[in-house]
Amino acid sequence: MQNYLNLFMNIVIIGTGNTATVLGKKIRQAGHRITQVFGRDASAASKLAYQFDTESTNYWSVIRKDADIYLIAVADEAINEVAKHVQVPGKVVAHTAASVKKDVLKNMSHHYGVFYPLQSLRKEVEQLPDIPVFIDASDEVAKKKLGLLAQSISGEQVVIADDDKRLKMHVAAVIVSNFTNHLYKLAEDYCKKEGIDFKQLIPLIEETAQRLRTISPSDAQTGPAFRHDMPTIQQHLALLEKYPQLKKIYHLLTESIQNGSIV
Repeated sequence: MQNYLNLFMNIVIIGTGNTATVLGKKIRQAGHRITQVFGRDASAASKLAYQFDTESTNYWSVIRKDADIYLIAVADEAINEVAKHVQVPGKVVAHTAASVKKDVLKNMSHHYGVFYPLQSLRKEVEQLPDIPVFIDASDEVAKKKLGLLAQSISGEQVVIADDDKRLKMHVAAVIVSNFTNHLYKLAEDYCKKEGIDFKQLIPLIEETAQRLRTISPSDAQTGPAFRHDMPTIQQHLALLEKYPQLKKIYHLLTESIQNGSIV
């Protein structure tokens, strides 16, 4: 992929949420210029534009037509609405959704694609995370520009992924991030009710995650279910009698670990 140095671009961001905010920060950090922020909520658009030292609008007709890339960072169900209202022939347009096909944008421009950041993004977080980017494109023009933009914010963590591959990766991402975080939430609730400190589990959480940089999850598994330590498992289940939903999840995951297969 061509080096991105000195190939700074003008970007219009459509959206004002977590993805728009964090990607906007990364894009500016890489030296590109955000020339406009569009948002249906005028106040939110103005607030985000202020962060990016640029202009904002909440009118479709006022969206600039002179940007290099139009990045659509809105909820999945809102992408169709953007595609109906915005046409920028000759420009590159891309949405940031994992599970929405790229062809939803085909009436906006001949040069369209996907710019999917594989990361959990929260606009309140001050330290910007590493963000692998999965891109797809309708043609070489879109592929080149989206690839250069992705490389500028992600270095070598850029992957070409079609609709099918992106959707499959999203399933895996939901399991390792959203589902795992929900388990943290359940554990935190349990700790509060039992008068113990959830924060004492943070070193364990961090160590478990760090291991995955060097070994497979199948080789990192430990615990009573893995050891088939039934006396300990029975004690845990007895403690969870007053938390039937958590007990059900504990039992399900214990069986899954002991079975060791996804089928």
